[in-house]
Amino acid sequence: MKIKNICCIGSGYVGGPTMAVIAKKCPSINVTVVDINQDRIDAWNDSDLSKLPVFEPGLDKIVEETRGKNLFFSTDIDKAINDAEMIFISVNTPTKTYGKGKGMAADLKYIELCARQIAKVAKEDKIVVEKSTLPVRTASAIKSILDNTGNGVQFQILSNPEFLAEGTAVQDLLNPDRVLIGGDNASEAGKKAIQSLVDVYANWVPNDKILTTNVWSSELSKLTANAFLAQRVSSINAMSELCEKTGADVNEVAKAIGMDSRIGPKFLKASVGFGGSCFQKDILNLVYIAKTYGLNEVADYWKQVIVMNDHQKNRFSDNIVKTLYNTVSGKKITFLGWAFKKDTNDTRESAAIKVADNLLNEQAYVVAYDPKVSEEKMYADLEYLNTRSSEENRELLTAEDNPYQACKGAHAIAVLTEWDEFKTYDWKKIYDSMNKPAFLFDGRGILDKNTLEKIGFVYYKIGVGA
Repeated sequence: MKIKNICCIGSGYVGGPTMAVIAKKCPSINVTVVDINQDRIDAWNDSDLSKLPVFEPGLDKIVEETRGKNLFFSTDIDKAINDAEMIFISVNTPTKTYGKGKGMAADLKYIELCARQIAKVAKEDKIVVEKSTLPVRTASAIKSILDNTGNGVQFQILSNPEFLAEGTAVQDLLNPDRVLIGGDNASEAGKKAIQSLVDVYANWVPNDKILTTNVWSSELSKLTANAFLAQRVSSINAMSELCEKTGADVNEVAKAIGMDSRIGPKFLKASVGFGGSCFQKDILNLVYIAKTYGLNEVADYWKQVIVMNDHQKNRFSDNIVKTLYNTVSGKKITFLGWAFKKDTNDTRESAAIKVADNLLNEQAYVVAYDPKVSEEKMYADLEYLNTRSSEENRELLTAEDNPYQACKGAHAIAVLTEWDEFKTYDWKKIYDSMNKPAFLFDGRGILDKNTLEKIGFVYYKIGVGA
């Protein structure tokens, strides 16, 4: 099937950037991104590109180049489904907060709603592509809904998981390590559907980087990839605590083992912990799948990756309290960074949220600065935890849009995101404006320890010790 029109349901961190790059690289294909959220679609269509709902370096230029030509954003979901030969499903699959599998299983209600809407609208054969991260064998559920509630048309289900790192998503899309496409490779119709999607990516991705598998392998590969990457982070963070006790430097340990070609250097940077929408959610999903098959030892193994990550966040906030003479009540603690990593405005599962929650429980006053995260988003993140009332959160946490003002009068600074701009600050000016002694807890290890200590800071870094 020659693809002329693509529809993507979901305009978030995956759907928006992915479709923008497809539009850029496939000018002969019309790409329409749809969402029920009118405000989000309005933001995608805003003439002020700084207001795009997703911040990714380079994304604004691609949207400016393609929007209104062959890239469109709309709330008319039915029309986009009807016009498209290929439909991507890129909606949220959060961890369930209710019922069976609560706290571990993926909540697939949005996936089912998409499938039912496609079935209701489609009057011609369609290729439906799973772009959201899903549990293995979800495709069979989607196929059942489409076949049994539709209008008698034929559907082919493909799995095409994303392997994007937020902050580098555009480059990851333009120059991917691999593109994975899973489908029914035992039937002719399935093979043709797979080839249709291969042909889309072949406009810019070399053939040797496009992998085709059966749909189950593709679904499970995404969960496995995120689990392996998160495991490396938790592994080096576990060693960081041992380094602190023994006098070793975790950065030196990481460099030494990272030079082993069998291990490699990536994801071996000790920090306050991983965040983002994928790692924790996908590992918990993997744990749940293992448990449903009675593989309890497998489930326990992967659950420990999450346990270690939570421990690292708690250990960081505990170190702040302990260092500030075992009390932070009434003290001003400045957070530099709230996003879960640099070059994104995404705060999902950010370490800053848990560290802030712990310090607010100790009655500290937290003042946060992040170049891309709003004060209201910070409040929403805290309120989601449901630890305190909204009024208490707003009393104890404030946001500043000026980092120097945020640090003024602080007893301590905690670096929670590795924004490059933090390295450029006048740290002597910041030190002079703070309460003395002035403590700096570098949870991301991006600042120069020796320079800061010469200025007068009492410097702490996860994994290095005091």
